[in-house]
Amino acid sequence: MTLLVVGASGFLGGEVCRQAVADGRSVVGTVHSGSVGVSGVVVRRLDVTDRAAVRALLAEVRPDAVVATPYRYDDWAVTADGAAHVAYAAAEVGARLVHLSSDALHAGRPSPYSDDDPPTPVFPYGAAKAAAETAVRAADPGAALVRTSLIVGEGSKQIQLCRDALAGRAALFTDELRCPIDVSDLAAAVLELVDGDYAGPLNVAGPDAVSRAELGLLVARQEGLDPAGLKTTTGAASGLHRPTEVRLDSARAVGLLRTRLRGVAELLA
Repeated sequence: MTLLVVGASGFLGGEVCRQAVADGRSVVGTVHSGSVGVSGVVVRRLDVTDRAAVRALLAEVRPDAVVATPYRYDDWAVTADGAAHVAYAAAEVGARLVHLSSDALHAGRPSPYSDDDPPTPVFPYGAAKAAAETAVRAADPGAALVRTSLIVGEGSKQIQLCRDALAGRAALFTDELRCPIDVSDLAAAVLELVDGDYAGPLNVAGPDAVSRAELGLLVARQEGLDPAGLKTTTGAASGLHRPTEVRLDSARAVGLLRTRLRGVAELLA
């Protein structure tokens, strides 16, 4: 099997490449800039906003499956249009597609979101992820759309942000709840989905809902840092309009996958 990982230089993309190579798969990874850092991966440069370039690459590689992780927080062309280009090209060559989506496409509410809850974006990044899902489903109804949450693990931007807040260099929100997942668990789940035929949205997140501030306290406990230094704030006080409580109900994924989705309390014990 030839697996194409679009966004292989990213945190998740790199871990998908590492696990796929360890499984004995033939892996091609695309980067816009930077490097993959995983031996055994054939690296190709790709700008996902260039539709013709995306189609040409997939026509050349002819992958059996594609894992699509491209995003840029403040760039609609990468996050939405790029996802559409990859989905269209994957469908053209008949490749199995696993698209990485996000809990950011939900507005936030006290009750958990199911896999099939429609997007309700309230800020630009969430709207871009929602648009990406719409485009992917239109281009390839058989694609799996993985809705995930904060990705943690060694090298995670989320963990580094917690360290910065504990040192007073940043602030963590007390009013934004998420369901963090370890990067290795998420990558393993994605590769399971590559080998299956699940279609449509699927929540793949950890079982523990915590605020960003609570995540910071867990990092402090694990690393022996003084929690008294943790700097916190709220989204409202910062003037931001972003989702607040976003809990993903991942029961369907738990029943479907062999991979155990560990909670952040266990991960940072």
